[in-house]
Parts: sequence; C-alpha cells; structure tokens
Amino acid sequence: MKLLLKLATRSAWNRRFTLGLMLLVIALSSTMLLGIERVRHELRAGFAQSVSGTDLVVGARTSPIQLMLYAIFRIGGATNNMGWDSARTLARNPAVAWTIPLSLGDSHRGFPVLATNGDYFRHFHYGDGHALRLAQGRVLADVFDTVLGADVAQRLHYRLGDHIVLSHGMAGLGAPRLAEHADKPFVVTGILAPTGTPVDRTVHIGLDAMQAIHLDWEGGAPLPGLHIAPGLVKKFDLTPTSITAVLVGLKSRAAVFRVQRDIADGAGFNEPLMAVLPGVALDQLWDIVGIGENALLLVSAMVVVVGLAGLVAAILASLGERRRELAVLRSVGARPRDIFILLCIEGLGVMLAGVLAGVLMLSGLLVVLGPTLAAHFGIVLQAAWPTPGELQLLAATVAAGLLASLLPGLRAYRMSLSDGLTPRI
Repeated sequence: MKLLLKLATRSAWNRRFTLGLMLLVIALSSTMLLGIERVRHELRAGFAQSVSGTDLVVGARTSPIQLMLYAIFRIGGATNNMGWDSARTLARNPAVAWTIPLSLGDSHRGFPVLATNGDYFRHFHYGDGHALRLAQGRVLADVFDTVLGADVAQRLHYRLGDHIVLSHGMAGLGAPRLAEHADKPFVVTGILAPTGTPVDRTVHIGLDAMQAIHLDWEGGAPLPGLHIAPGLVKKFDLTPTSITAVLVGLKSRAAVFRVQRDIADGAGFNEPLMAVLPGVALDQLWDIVGIGENALLLVSAMVVVVGLAGLVAAILASLGERRRELAVLRSVGARPRDIFILLCIEGLGVMLAGVLAGVLMLSGLLVVLGPTLAAHFGIVLQAAWPTPGELQLLAATVAAGLLASLLPGLRAYRMSLSDGLTPRI
C-alpha cells in the first residue's frame, strides 16, 4: 500500500495541471454545497428568530399563524383589533415584565407602518437576543417623528430630516394609489441598523401619531369640511382606543402556560383574546412556507452530482492517455487489483483535497463578503469550522467520490496488458 501511495503521488504530480483543474471543480462544488447548506440553515434560523425574548404574542382571536403573520411579519391583515384597556390590563399582570403594543394598518409606498411606543426599542429582540440598534439619529421623541427600517431607507433613499407622507391602508408597490395623510407629514429622525428581519421593511411611528393622523378621519376616509392642523393635534387626547397586538415578556418563563390559559379564559378582560407562543407558531408557519428549504436541498444535491460527474468524466478521459503507463506497471509485476486500488486512491485524494480547498475557499469568501451579505440581504454568515452536520455532509460527499472512482478503477482493472503495449495505428 505504501508503494501504491508513492506511485499515485508521483503520477499525480506528472499530471498536476489536469488534476489541478479537477481539484478546482471539486473545490467549487464543495464551496457551493457548503455555502447553500449554510444559507439554508441561516434562513431557517432567521425565520425562527424574527423575534426572540418574547414569551407571548397576544391579540384578538384568530388563527395563531395569521396573528404571527400580521404582528411579526406584517403580512396580511388583522380580522379584528384588541382594545387598549385590554392591553393595559395585560401590562398590570403580576407575571408580566414588559409589554410592547403594536398597531398596524397604514403604509408608506408599499412598506407597512407600525405604531408603537418606547418599549419597542427597549425590549424588542431578534436573532440570538440582539437588541435594535440605531445606525443614525434618535428614537421617537415628537408626535410626527418616524424611525425607518434599514431596507426602507435604502430602497427609498431617505436620510435624516426628510419628510414622508403615510397612506391609509396597506398596498404593495405598484398598487393603486391610496388615500394619503398629506396634511400631516412625518420627519425621519432615525434609521435602524440592518437586522435581517421584517423590522428592516417597517416604518415606525408612535401610537399617539397613529391617533393624530386619524383625528379628522372616519370610516377610512377624511371627514368633509374638517381639518385639524398638525400643530393642534396635541390639544386632543391621543390615547389609542384599540391596537393590533401586544408582545409580552414574562418575569419567569415557567408561567407562560398559566398566563396563556388565563388570557384564553378571559380572566380580567372584557373581550375574547388569544395568546400565541412565538416559537410554536413559527415552526407551524415554516412547515407551510418551508418549500424553499426543500428547493435548496435539491440544489445542493445537484451540485454534488455535477461535481462527481466531472470527477468521473475526467478520470475516464485520462485513462486513454494513461494506457501505456498502466501497461508498464502491469509489465513490471503490478496486478489488476493494484491498478484498481491506484485509481481509487487517486480519486479519493482528489476528493479530499477538493473538499478541504472548498472549505477554505468558503471561509475566505465569507470573510470578504460576509459584511456585505449581512448589510444588503440580512443573511449573517460567518467564517467558522464546519458544524457536525456539515462535516457529515462533506464526509458523505467524499464517500460518494470514492464510489464514483470505482468506475474508472474497474475500467482500468479490465484493461489487458497488450492493450497498452500494442501501438495503435
């Protein structure tokens, strides 16, 4: 075996250019495979961690998935709101540490508008417990202040001090023009750092601001002949009458099921409410929208198949050039079994070197491109040693490469001695 390893090394060095191209193909395939696997896991982790540290999401009774879609992902619409009195009753619960009221319904050029208060910027967390962070400016201080998510500011080219006008209701980009609150423009006072969550695509205003822009509206339309100037809104009671949902943080997570049951039973509330555990609802939601994960798995499999096909094709093509070399080895005493093992060693060596080069290549790319991916796409990928799951995947790839090497090895095994020594005309 030691002699075969030495022969394989010298033979590979004599064909270093050809084998170098093969190694590059395997390295690129491994890089794509490992990169797609990391993106797949990051997408799932990012989806599941769109909100963290929140023990319950409370809202009017509907389906848990619909409540999560609207309150966390700003998708769809609420079937009903919950009263402000219920939100205050919930905040006074001895088991509750903090609450974040959320009110949705308006938009700005296709982006949802979220009305909340200062607790949102203090207690909302995402990912592995990361707090919201301002890239520029300050949080809400006046009625008509607004804080923009990173994507909103980037796509619409907003800067601090710019004025924006909100629209009544929700509509996507390119949808028919909605009625606007043009008489009460907002000033951009802050821009949040990228989070890779729906926060990036949200325009944030205060709960009092949501009331202020609707003082002279009724039934989704401005009241004819009534106009309240922006400078006069503070003379009115801007306490909200209803909100969409409340994010709840408990003093002890052990109390989560008790508080959830109390809310479902209506203890202390004058309206039917429901409380959803974010982790459970997000897992259910991923089961519905996780078809993208299956698509990435399919792409990963195709990448491996293409890489292995290239390896087999390259080794088979090289056999025609190596007929005389293999025949000479046979003439000096090498058995067909030795030739078979030699070809297998060569294929395994190329696979191992290619996979290792792929891991190093991916690490280098992540060091260079990682900040760009996080800033523009919200995908946080860091250079790190492969996880146990990734190591199993790479080991399976190497094993598949070894199996693929058996075909050229069998072809060389069946070559006769005269096949390489007899000149062909």
